Amino acid sequence: MILAAGRGERMRPLTDHCPKPLLAVGGKPLIVWHIERLAAAGIRALVINHAHLGARLEEALGDGARYGVHIQWSPEGSALETAGGIARALPLLGDEPFLVLNGDVFWDGALAPLIAAARQLKADGPRAHLLLVPNPEHHPEGDFGLMPDGSVQDAGGERRTFAGIGAYHPALFAGVDPSQPARLAPLLRAAMADQAVTGARLDGLWVDVGTPARLEALDKLLQCRTTSQSE
Repeated sequence: MILAAGRGERMRPLTDHCPKPLLAVGGKPLIVWHIERLAAAGIRALVINHAHLGARLEEALGDGARYGVHIQWSPEGSALETAGGIARALPLLGDEPFLVLNGDVFWDGALAPLIAAARQLKADGPRAHLLLVPNPEHHPEGDFGLMPDGSVQDAGGERRTFAGIGAYHPALFAGVDPSQPARLAPLLRAAMADQAVTGARLDGLWVDVGTPARLEALDKLLQCRTTSQSE
């Protein structure tokens, strides 16, 4: 699942007429980088939620056939936040563990370890696996602690920031009302208290594209990469 329902307030005015995941970096929309990476890893069935300017997303991506994937859409009248949006999409996601990527981050790391971790999730065992990054300047306090045994806790361990990329078992969202906004962090913290969240350090380039300045910097970096590779 790719989360694409956010309004992108900090990106205004860019997001007044364009959904944040459709903003371009390196010559293609942010969300297309995700779709192509998932397809290359063998993941062909995708669910994408939307709220703000959702019709623009559907018009731009269609059913995903041009990217070698099949997209199912999970529209929300108003954004349900992360846990609410996932709960709303559960009928499309099925009964097995699934990956979730924020549509407004960029990452070029390997998906294979995350896919392998997803296969270890169980209703009566670990229910979430999170990728964590060194704390960026705009979020110096981090989110969670990565422990030496690979578990993730609300406190202690190596303090890191959640990358907005993870794997979940549907059981994590049991009891979440699919019609009401709900945040993911409280669910994760409750699962951490039950020793049911694992994690790993994220490899590769990662950028939280939360401001126009970060969008511009990432675009320049990717353009430079493309130029270097073509020389």
